[in-house]
Amino acid sequence: MERHFEKELEELKTTINKMASIVDDQVENSFKDMEDSGVRLFKEIKQRDREVDAYDNLIMAQCENLLALYQPVATDLRFILTAIKIDSQLERCGDIAVNIAQRVKKTENFRDIIVQTDLPDMAKITREMVKDAITSFINCDSELAKTIWKKDDIVDDYNKKIFKQLVEKIQSNPEITEACAHLIVLSRQIERLADHATNISEDVIFLVEAEIIAHQKKLSGYQLPE
Repeated sequence: MERHFEKELEELKTTINKMASIVDDQVENSFKDMEDSGVRLFKEIKQRDREVDAYDNLIMAQCENLLALYQPVATDLRFILTAIKIDSQLERCGDIAVNIAQRVKKTENFRDIIVQTDLPDMAKITREMVKDAITSFINCDSELAKTIWKKDDIVDDYNKKIFKQLVEKIQSNPEITEACAHLIVLSRQIERLADHATNISEDVIFLVEAEIIAHQKKLSGYQLPE
């Protein structure tokens, strides 16, 4: 029985790693499309989203099977619970990569606006966050996971700054309103991607250190009513 459990647990880890690799490629390609002058990778990003959804279903089935058949405890239980949460975060990252690519496609004739804002810098930091979040999970590296939090605040600041930059462009040139509107949504999608990377890092810390840190700032000093 124990050997069967260990085998299925390893299969779950392999499945998550495969899903994470695809999502990492999706995010990488979506930002490549944003940086390059021609949109070439949108179809590939969208097609691979079906793979991500299939892995999402497989991971949930594997986790359900492990919980139902083996009733794991301690570290093994914590890993399965973390796998369920990270699976959800990765699936959302894949969806957002598709959304980013869609917005980039809609603004392919206005690439000059992108470079006139802080969008490239925001994208670079967010790309690092996603990659580090995935790496921290694969290597069970809670110290790397912790470095992601500070970057999330930077991305939030960029999102606010970019919104102001684009509003100013609309005010000075109403003809580019539609393009700027798409880029405002693009900035918001990148900010959400950073949020999911942060959530993954929090899940990694729960896995490695058995500490729940989600909503730590918001809940500081708060107590549930009796």
